[in-house]
Amino acid sequence: MKITIFVASILLLVSTTALAQDYGLPELHTIKTATLSPSYSCRSQEDFSRGYEKTALFLSDYSKRMNAPDLLFNGACKSEDYFEASTAGDDMALIADLGTDISIEQLSAHLAFNKQNVHSFLAYSKFAKAVKVEANHTYVVLLNKSDLRGLFIFTVTNYVPNERVKLKYAVKEYQILDVKAQSPGFSWGQENTAAQADTISVKEESRKQN
Repeated sequence: MKITIFVASILLLVSTTALAQDYGLPELHTIKTATLSPSYSCRSQEDFSRGYEKTALFLSDYSKRMNAPDLLFNGACKSEDYFEASTAGDDMALIADLGTDISIEQLSAHLAFNKQNVHSFLAYSKFAKAVKVEANHTYVVLLNKSDLRGLFIFTVTNYVPNERVKLKYAVKEYQILDVKAQSPGFSWGQENTAAQADTISVKEESRKQN
């Protein structure tokens, strides 16, 4: 019985490792470096026709195959540059600027959401769709896409506006998802109406008052 359990555990470990290799998943808690250049929107039409090229960071082979960057260095020529992680469809990835007073070496997944580790609303990380590129600042990215969930942190080590940004980064969580079911009708612009049952109740109450 023990041998059977041991063999099953080994097979599960091997299959999990093979699956990770198929998707080219990133190693967690390991600091790596990248250079993104130039800013995505400060390029020629010819450059645009070739896709993201070196303007974006792809953390996995999967995101590269899907042409879905995990981080984009963006900004029009002679304008402020910014980082974003939501680049298409129903992406809802967000980024927070943690400033310069904490290093990537110190930053855990826990501290990424509150670097002071205290219950204070001022201390909680403030996430947004896009954040300004700042030299020596550390950022945390919360990946939230239909097929991907993750968390990674990075520090800007060198920055030339519109031209290039050098990063050191570490991935804290990275999952490829399989959606089992989804409510239909998502829209970025759709407003809201009362549920049908609530509408009927309001009408009945109005009749009673009259």
